[in-house]
Amino acid sequence: MPETKKYIEQEGWLSIIGNIILFGVKYWAGIVTGSIALIADAWHTLSDSVSSVIVLIGGRISRKPADNEHPFGHGRAEHIASIIIGILLAVIAFDFIIGAVEKLASREETVFGTIAWVVTALSIVGKEAMAQYAFFAAKKAKSSILAADGWHHRTDALSSVIILAGMALGSKFWWTDAALGFIVALMIGWASFKILSSEIKSLLGESPSEELLNAIHKITEKEFKRPIHLHHIHIHNYGRHTELSCHIKLPGEMSLDEVHLICTKVEDVIQEEFGFVSTVHAEPIE
Repeated sequence: MPETKKYIEQEGWLSIIGNIILFGVKYWAGIVTGSIALIADAWHTLSDSVSSVIVLIGGRISRKPADNEHPFGHGRAEHIASIIIGILLAVIAFDFIIGAVEKLASREETVFGTIAWVVTALSIVGKEAMAQYAFFAAKKAKSSILAADGWHHRTDALSSVIILAGMALGSKFWWTDAALGFIVALMIGWASFKILSSEIKSLLGESPSEELLNAIHKITEKEFKRPIHLHHIHIHNYGRHTELSCHIKLPGEMSLDEVHLICTKVEDVIQEEFGFVSTVHAEPIE
């Protein structure tokens, strides 16, 4: 838990400070050049700062211990925070699609200068560095919210790469800036979809994978001399806390003490091997 807190807070504050600096530089460059793509990219960068504030708040809430109102802890706060980030990205993408349409309709041409080149190159390096650290911290802390923030940084870096490539064509085609605005908006929208689809699945609940089911069956069968017919396995994810419920079948003539002993052993094996807190329901084979 201390390690998780350290990585979430380090990544969050690094992202906030870095993105505010990059936003100011990119927005200034966008105003100077009149580029909607650069201004869109600047607001995308600022949205990263907002998402990093959400990371810090969500991370802090998710670390709170279980209480009477939340007996399984507060781990799902991370999923909720990630969904907020995803929605924020979707709103930004929609806004810049509208801006790109308006620029196409006005047939306004944008001239990219040295300022735009330097600022965009700086943004690519800075944002990819932030993305790499966020992904590193996500693995260390096992945090979905840090992974979501990493994708936010990555889409910003990729959008800057596209803008940089498009600048080379800016002098040849008047519609380059509007087209770049469209592409950046679509990339932001794709990142939003990836985050939302993943996190909503986690909140709604997913069926355990075949690989996990096979591993559970293999471990439990190895522990018992008699078949226990493990079935009806459900997994409930609460962030860093996972609950598992399942059914087993035993001979009807077994005593309650024997059944209880086997159920407890199943729970202990699953806890030891997978870290899941289990509830086992016994039913007669007949």
